[in-house]
Amino acid sequence: MIRRRDFLGTLGAGFLLPPGAQTYTYKVAGNLEIKADVYGADPAVRKPVLLWIHGGALIGGRRGQIARQLQGPLLDAGYVVVSIDYRLAPETKLPEIIADVKDAYAWISTKGPKLFNIDTDRMAVAGGSAGGYLTLMTGFCVKPRPKALVPFWGYGDITSEWYSRPDPFYNKQPEVPKDEAYASVGTAPISEPPDKPNRFRFYLYCRQKGIWPKEVAGHDPDTESKWFDAYCPLRNVTQKYPPTLLIHGTKDTDVPYEQSELMARKLKREGVESELITVEGGGHGIGNIDKAEVSKVYARAVVFIKTHTR
Repeated sequence: MIRRRDFLGTLGAGFLLPPGAQTYTYKVAGNLEIKADVYGADPAVRKPVLLWIHGGALIGGRRGQIARQLQGPLLDAGYVVVSIDYRLAPETKLPEIIADVKDAYAWISTKGPKLFNIDTDRMAVAGGSAGGYLTLMTGFCVKPRPKALVPFWGYGDITSEWYSRPDPFYNKQPEVPKDEAYASVGTAPISEPPDKPNRFRFYLYCRQKGIWPKEVAGHDPDTESKWFDAYCPLRNVTQKYPPTLLIHGTKDTDVPYEQSELMARKLKREGVESELITVEGGGHGIGNIDKAEVSKVYARAVVFIKTHTR
């Protein structure tokens, strides 16, 4: 049975609610304050910066969910880490979610040097699951482009059958009634989910029915495929795309490993510096594999970020 940890994209890989953040409001949408946590800032030292984007299928998750095995080594190496919230679906649809990510990136780029003393010429972006998808989106929808991208078990196509058709894995679980699914979400925009364990029931319902793209985007990929062009990183890779390190487990039952394979092939065809770390037997979040192997994966991500943000 799906667990709430899996839905949030935090399965096993060393995620936590880290202490010591300085919190800012980077955007106000209506009456909603959308926030970012900043770690490692030092007024005496100008540092490179990592933007972290949390997972949760664009439906759940919050900025406090950061991979400590990425965050810790980067802080030790003299980086600032900025973790952001963004408005969540289905209350907010995909164009506005992407607008939040773009606005967060612009806020870091323009305000960050004065607020927390960062060098925006040395900025990378990383995230897990849906955060991996949003990381890949920043490869073409923000300016200046990041120096490096590290999507963990992310995806570059939100229209294909894995998301737009009933999912065999999730349909092994008891069917979520429609009324229960929609009762678990609301109508008012939110950027931090309420502390209730039932919001993930909406996600499970979407996967069982194959309606995630419709509910999150408000458009039908079967009849409006062209509309999704601007929201599928796979369709937007050019030679200008940033260096990218893809990380994915071969036994991922939430986001198929094939999603990172497709991105890897596209990046290679366009001549983009890239690498795919294949985690044999790894599930979603790779928390099911040996801890030493998990540490090696994150260590390679840290090296990749440092190499491209020197």
